[in-house]
Parts: sequence; C-alpha cells; structure tokens
Amino acid sequence: MVFIIPFVFITVFGFAIYKKVKIYDEFSAGVKEAVNFTISLIPCLAAIFMMCELFEISGLADIFTKALSPVFNFLGIPEELTKLVLIKPFSGSGSLAYLTDIIEKYGADSYITRCACVCFGSSETVFYISAVYFAKTPNKKIAMPVCIVLISTFLTTILACLICRIM
Repeated sequence: MVFIIPFVFITVFGFAIYKKVKIYDEFSAGVKEAVNFTISLIPCLAAIFMMCELFEISGLADIFTKALSPVFNFLGIPEELTKLVLIKPFSGSGSLAYLTDIIEKYGADSYITRCACVCFGSSETVFYISAVYFAKTPNKKIAMPVCIVLISTFLTTILACLICRIM
C-alpha cells in the first residue's frame, strides 16, 4: 500500500519518456493553467463564503432550524441535527463546528452523534463543489445538478439515520 503513489509516479514518468514528452514543460504548462483556474474561482468562492456568513448572522439559520426540526424529526432525523444538515451543503468548516458541538454535548457513542458523523462524512459541501466544477463551464445552468445533489443528500441523510437507529 505504501508503494502505490511512487509506483504511479514512476509509471507516468516512464510512459512520458517512452512517448518522448517534455515532462518539465508539460508540468509547467499544467501549473500555469491551475493558477489561472484558481484565480477564476475566487469570485465564486467569495460569494459562497459570504452567503454562508449572512445565512448564519442574519438569523435565517435559526429560523429554518426551528421550522424544519419537526419535519426532520418526523422523517427520522433527530432534531438536534437540523442545523448540521442545513449548513453542510454550504460550509464544511461551519458544519464541522456543529459536529464538534454535537460530539461534546451528546458524547461520542450516542445515537445522535453517530447520525451526525455519518451525515457529515457522507455528504459534501454542494455549493462549494458546484462553484469549483462549474467555474470553467461556459453554460452556467447548474440549478438542476444542484437540486439533484441536494435531494439525494437529504434522502441519504434519512437513510443514514435509519441505519444508525438499527445498528
């Protein structure tokens, strides 16, 4: 297992030498593209970070949490996880803070903590990833993919809590 990464590098370099590719020139060109791509991401990421902060500071997070807790509870998601489930698609670090609070408050072996950990580990920051993936696409129709991912994330959260209840 330790030798997988060196093996991949040696294989790629060997194949490049076989194909007579100028490795350093290609590497430099790739780095140049990566820097340009990273710079193009800055406005998208800044918008997402600002939206997350505004969501929390404005009190909308608390309003949504209070309104959706009974619905989540009915669907089998503990109401203590409502804020985590709402914040996770927007902010990985924000949801990590909520996960840490849940672990400290309920203990590492509780049902709520198990659900929180599974939900945290099995979902992604949808809007951050969308900004990265769609930053270079000329067609910015991302509403349908984002909706599909949000729905599937919510359904897997329900399933994760059900599995944690059974186990």
